[in-house]
Amino acid sequence: MSQATALSPLEQMIRHQLMERGINDPRVLEAMRRVPREQFMPPEVRGQAHDDGAVPIGHGQTISQPYIVALMTQELNVAPRHRVLEIGTGSGYQTAVLATLAAEVYTVERIKPLLDEAFERLLGLGFRNVHFLYGDGTLGWPEHAPYDRIMITAGAPRLPRELLLEQLVDGGVAVLPVGPEDEQVLLQVTRQGNELASRELCACRFVKLIGRQGWEQ
Repeated sequence: MSQATALSPLEQMIRHQLMERGINDPRVLEAMRRVPREQFMPPEVRGQAHDDGAVPIGHGQTISQPYIVALMTQELNVAPRHRVLEIGTGSGYQTAVLATLAAEVYTVERIKPLLDEAFERLLGLGFRNVHFLYGDGTLGWPEHAPYDRIMITAGAPRLPRELLLEQLVDGGVAVLPVGPEDEQVLLQVTRQGNELASRELCACRFVKLIGRQGWEQ
């Protein structure tokens, strides 16, 4: 038996989809190993848990491709002391990866059934450092701001400057997709006083960020 076939599907995902594409932060790789991706997917698609692509989770939403989850997490550069705001809880998979790395995660979701399911999953897996809010994610969660890091897991039509300047600490980092529905760019954004410095990471395609500072319903 070759070494490749001896690897578990999870390790094959880690090696071929992540490490070979430049994901090299050991904390991110370990978080991806520790969080059981299949438990965040509907039973009928759990066989696709380690596939190289996004998978539908219902309500018009998806669980992101493993590489994109890892890339966004690596570029967010989360430290153990950080408080992270996540906009778009979805299945809760990215939430769990962030919660493995950060002190606290505050996650906002506008689709109540998804939020409820994510809450149950994360609680069942023993996460106690995640806080959940049902509401318009484009407004963030001002009561607990500012945050050291902000991740947005849906595509905004334009950079949400107001949200980032009001709820991200000076020197803080955000990672988010921005652009038209079929032609988005993943950005790493650093707040520098009243300015936002952006760096393009890659082309991408996410579901739309719906809300007052995003796309209309």
